[in-house]
Amino acid sequence: LRLARGKTIAELATAIGRSIGYVSQIERDQSGISIGTLQKISDALGVGINWFFQGPAAAPPGERDVVVRKGNRRILDLSAKGVIEELLSPTLTGQLELFITTFQPGSSTGRGGRLRKGEEAGLIMSGELDLCVDGKRFKLTSGDSYSLRHKGRHRFENRGSAPAVLMCVLTPPSSY
Repeated sequence: LRLARGKTIAELATAIGRSIGYVSQIERDQSGISIGTLQKISDALGVGINWFFQGPAAAPPGERDVVVRKGNRRILDLSAKGVIEELLSPTLTGQLELFITTFQPGSSTGRGGRLRKGEEAGLIMSGELDLCVDGKRFKLTSGDSYSLRHKGRHRFENRGSAPAVLMCVLTPPSSY
């Protein structure tokens, strides 16, 4: 995509405020990437963050804009950070984005957290997650939910010994 947009590694690195070496490592799958950095890259390249979600073959005709089958989910693999996000929304052209995030033990959304530009709500499907908002830490367990209605930073951290699964909805889509 970078080449298709006619950008050098140096230009992209400058645009996202990172080093040339870091961008090169990302392109060669030798370094993990945060959602925040991915958002900066998508902004610099003029695409939505959903462009980076990959998945198997497209849905059958008639289902494409309505249904997402389990085997057709687009996946953002941040496994180097212990996090995998699966997009459950068939498109990101509406007002909502639905996804599932799996956090391995010891993983988090990063020290700086995520900057929210819209509303977010979620449900802990399994495991335990700490939600940090405005300097407060909330321990969430399976069945607990949360709602964030204001702009600001928040982060998740799995301090437990088992994977944690979070189902989340954002509005507007990709509002990080």
